[in-house]
Amino acid sequence: MAGVLDNVNQRTQLVGQNRLELLLFRLSGSQLYGINVFKVREVLQCPPLNAIPGRNPVVRGVAHIRGGTLSIMDMNLAIGRRPLADVENCFVIITEYNGTAQGFLVRGVERIVNMNWSDIHPPPKGAGKEHYLTAVTEVDGNLVEIVDVEKILAEAAPVNQDVSAEVATSASSQHLVAKHVLVVDDSSIARKQVQRVMESVGVRTTLKKDGREGLDYLLAMLEQGKDPCQELVMVISDIEMPEMDGYTFTAEIRHHDALKHLYVLLHSSLSGVFNEAMVNKVGADKFLAKFNPDELVRCVSDRVLEMNGENLLNAERD
Repeated sequence: MAGVLDNVNQRTQLVGQNRLELLLFRLSGSQLYGINVFKVREVLQCPPLNAIPGRNPVVRGVAHIRGGTLSIMDMNLAIGRRPLADVENCFVIITEYNGTAQGFLVRGVERIVNMNWSDIHPPPKGAGKEHYLTAVTEVDGNLVEIVDVEKILAEAAPVNQDVSAEVATSASSQHLVAKHVLVVDDSSIARKQVQRVMESVGVRTTLKKDGREGLDYLLAMLEQGKDPCQELVMVISDIEMPEMDGYTFTAEIRHHDALKHLYVLLHSSLSGVFNEAMVNKVGADKFLAKFNPDELVRCVSDRVLEMNGENLLNAERD
């Protein structure tokens, strides 16, 4: 496995081309799973694990890696299956989500494949509501399931989803009630998190699960004689999504005469490798790393003030 993730940061040339690279791995059986290489820092043989009292059941222990301590979660256990056996012969995929690092215990790691997001599809409708997949695809005739890591983390290490009283009070004075935002994210957990935050300050949300659905919704608004640039405060879009990723979604908006002025906030857990050049390349207005409820509300509040011209008014008063 040495060198399998060399030069991960050089893979940013995929940005805006609706492409991604998946690291393929296995758990307890023959099923192949995938995770976006952008989220992966390193892959290594499982180091010795130390048990910690009161830990979440999916956390098999902590490991000392490169001078730091990292929680190691059993991915097989996290998706509702039995714990992986023979841990010392397993591998750990070290990832970065929402600005923090975590390790996932897996049986084995296969290889990296370069794919187009259009070849990656939402889970089958018959999968139910409690599955741990964000998408599925096919590699060399084999089904590959892409795990909803954000759902795992929300259950194993939940983040604060409450807007602070100070920000909520400020938002309520800025006429956010009944404003409308479009939320586009392939993770059902992430969609619900954003929806809950927005609705807590009176903002109405429309939820779509990928860039293709989001673009179709905007085009349908135009067909109905509505102006999305006036109807919507902004689009809050994830980056990693099946069918059409957030970069391509943003680029499509910018290339459409009637949509090109729509405010787009890219809201992603890809903070570890994301840089300002990527935002500029596809023409997004702002990037915000997941998941900070106060910052999310502030972004919407600032945009409402801008739309109302109050920023200019306040500047003149100063």
